[in-house]
Amino acid sequence: MEYAVIENGGKQYTVRPGQSLKVAKMDAADASSIDLDRVLMISKDGQVKIGRPFVEGAKVTAQVVSQGRHPKITVFKYKNKTRYKRTIGHKQHFTEIQITEIVEGKKPAARRRSPRSKAGQDGS
Repeated sequence: MEYAVIENGGKQYTVRPGQSLKVAKMDAADASSIDLDRVLMISKDGQVKIGRPFVEGAKVTAQVVSQGRHPKITVFKYKNKTRYKRTIGHKQHFTEIQITEIVEGKKPAARRRSPRSKAGQDGS
């Protein structure tokens, strides 16, 4: 099973190819292709890559399906015994995207430890 964890708009999403989801509004035209490069983790063929904080060179390609607004929510503020009440409505903007491909980054270079000199064994 292939999936990735991405970050967009301050939120994290687990995505799979072919999946459709609504994210915070992005500046992109309908039917355009976008690359999401803030990839936190990728799992492909049982191999898991975890970024620090992001996986280097990895990206998720998505197609913009539509732009829109969520249904209205009502925010009601009330304070007891002070005759204070406010009613406010809010409609959040969103961009609906469909994930087309998860591209792995290059393999990170193996970390090498510097050889330690052992105290007392170097003849001094």
